[in-house]
Amino acid sequence: MTGQGPGQVLFNFVRHWSRRPATGDAGADQGRLVLVSEAVHSLGERGISATVNAIAHEIGIDQSGASRLVKSATAAGYLAMGASAADGRQREASLTPAGQSMLDQAHRWQEEVFGRLTAGWSETRRREFQRAMTELMDRSYAMDA
Repeated sequence: MTGQGPGQVLFNFVRHWSRRPATGDAGADQGRLVLVSEAVHSLGERGISATVNAIAHEIGIDQSGASRLVKSATAAGYLAMGASAADGRQREASLTPAGQSMLDQAHRWQEEVFGRLTAGWSETRRREFQRAMTELMDRSYAMDA
């Protein structure tokens, strides 16, 4: 154990996983495409329209940065822009089949990394960790609302 409280450990964990590779790196470019596609997917799962502003809020960047990410992912064929079903005046992003496939691959990789990080943990411990993380995310979304 470190001398850190659980809140400090949580924020160290977030900082560790939010590290960004150097720009111009092919892995960094792919990571940005996954990031924006994950944001669109997550917003859709919560019933939130994936407008550029909503994506910016989801990722924690400004609107112009989110707009560039959406344009890159659209050019790569992972996202499509269209009129919002809820408000035809707004445009929203959706995953294309190629985007869903890329996201499925990213999710498989995430599960592999989790498996390596928790090697030696019991299935119960893994599920308890998953439940705790899910509860923290749900409470974080509620705090944002």
